[in-house]
Amino acid sequence: MAANGYTDPGKQKPLLELEEHEEKHFMSSEIVRDIIIGVSDGLTVPFALAAGLSGADVPSSIILIAGIAEVAAGAVSMGLGGYLAAKSEADHYMRELKREQEEIINVPDIEAAECAEILAQYGAEPHEYEGVVNALKRNPKHWLDFMMKFELGLEKPDPMRAFQSAVAIALSYIMGGLVPLLPYMVVPIAREAMVASVILTILALMIFGFAKGYFTGNQPFKSSIQTAFIGAVASAAAYGIAKVFRP
Repeated sequence: MAANGYTDPGKQKPLLELEEHEEKHFMSSEIVRDIIIGVSDGLTVPFALAAGLSGADVPSSIILIAGIAEVAAGAVSMGLGGYLAAKSEADHYMRELKREQEEIINVPDIEAAECAEILAQYGAEPHEYEGVVNALKRNPKHWLDFMMKFELGLEKPDPMRAFQSAVAIALSYIMGGLVPLLPYMVVPIAREAMVASVILTILALMIFGFAKGYFTGNQPFKSSIQTAFIGAVASAAAYGIAKVFRP
């Protein structure tokens, strides 16, 4: 801004363009990944279990009890696995953060050289990145954050990430797992319930696969067919094995 209060329009233009520009990026990839893991396994594993028991001519009531028990155990197991995985990532981040912090304090010149090397990899010339390196050295917090992101490729994890991952995976597993069991709740004859379960679950797998492809940026229809195919193969294998080894 000039002394008379006048602002150069040429300088304002990039700022205005930035304000008007809206980037449509999907920012909840971790939660989506957890939901995909939970629903995918929830639809497939109980579906295969129910199909296998149906192949062994087990009554619908037994299949339902076994299916609900599997869904409960699977939700706990999957949720705990998600929690431990996220907790391990957070612990790893904190270890590397402490190590990088010590290096910035004890060997600042080496860390500054590494910072310059990183900037040079992005095409910056020495006379261009020297000012950036000096600015980071004046602010150790930003310097540490820069090195964690660009040297180690680590982002600071959400403190609630482990809990959120456990809940998302467990609830998604339950939601997916109940779908193939619904027919067994209302149809007493296992063979008839299995037919309804197959139709319902394949339809659910196709819808889930389409949604998964849409949100992850893949081809929705291709994802839909692939997801349904995997579920069908798993259930067919379980049913066939039960038929072979049935007493």
